[in-house]
Amino acid sequence: MTTYSPPALTLETARDLQRTLRAEIQPGLSERELDAVEARFGFTFSADHRVFLAAGLPHGSRSWPDWRNGDPVDLAGRLSGPVEGVLFDVEHNGFWHPAWPPRPAGTSNALQVARSELATVPQLVPVYSHRYLPGTAGECGHPVLSVHQSDIIIYGNDLGDYVRREFAGRASHLTARATVDFWSYFVNGGPGIDVTAPTPHTPYAVSAPESIEYLRMLALERLIGRPHHPHQLIEAGLTALVLGVETQSLPLLAGLSRTEHESAGALFDQVLAELRLPEGLPGDDTAVPWEAARWELVRWWLRLIVRGSMAPGAGGDVITYEGWGALDRPRSLRPFVDRVDAYNGWEASPLGTREQAIVTEAERLLTGPWPPLD
Repeated sequence: MTTYSPPALTLETARDLQRTLRAEIQPGLSERELDAVEARFGFTFSADHRVFLAAGLPHGSRSWPDWRNGDPVDLAGRLSGPVEGVLFDVEHNGFWHPAWPPRPAGTSNALQVARSELATVPQLVPVYSHRYLPGTAGECGHPVLSVHQSDIIIYGNDLGDYVRREFAGRASHLTARATVDFWSYFVNGGPGIDVTAPTPHTPYAVSAPESIEYLRMLALERLIGRPHHPHQLIEAGLTALVLGVETQSLPLLAGLSRTEHESAGALFDQVLAELRLPEGLPGDDTAVPWEAARWELVRWWLRLIVRGSMAPGAGGDVITYEGWGALDRPRSLRPFVDRVDAYNGWEASPLGTREQAIVTEAERLLTGPWPPLD
């Protein structure tokens, strides 16, 4: 698995990237303007974010933050969004970061501790809509994060890769490096993730057939009862649309706004029907519920881990729960589950070594017969 080490962004490269945007490009922010924004709102742009904004200021859509003439209240809300999203999950979904002190019994006390801890973490700075870059002065090459509360995934190996992914349907197959410890915890799943929550992975399709495969895999997850965040279904639709897939409902799904998220599931099902994907999904005709579907998903989740689209720890937890456990603990998956248990056990070996052990076992399983022989 190759790790991506991006070059520093230049003004020329930034201008080339901005030519792919569906936006008006205003003159870039001067150094004085950039400094003034940082001073006013109390954060710092990363080095490549500064270069990008100096090359030109995307405008014409509310999704692009207007750092020159934007509403200060709106900009402050965008900046506070990631922290407020984590606090929402602390209050309503039981989230608690393992590096924090023990969670107090009362919700108000828990929120007070969480807010205090969050005040010390690196600021996330909005790039476009709910895509963020860590704001660390003088540093470049951070992955762009897609942030919905504590559901956080890498949506580009760096700023350039993100723009090519989001607006041109192209992305690197290389694995992004984690750069900011606190936010990287969410990207990497963390030990003991909520395995009943939507699968934490990064969309990967770079061709029309891959985008249809991705839609099929999400359909299989829905078949066995795994939930999805609406934005996951919308992003899958947008990716397929950008890559040339054509159905009547696909533009409707891809174009849903945040206030229309409740329509995502129904429109996603319409897209599946128009592509005739449900006709090829396996049935539930064995003693083990959805046995064929689960084995197909296990193979897909293993592939996501190997290609770097799902963190080894998070993917391992999902496979242990939805695969090994639900399939009556097949012996063929036991070595993989043992490596996941070692990862979650906080052994003395480095985290990277434990992650690589999961990846290596995933690679071994994928090279053999499927389903693997017991």
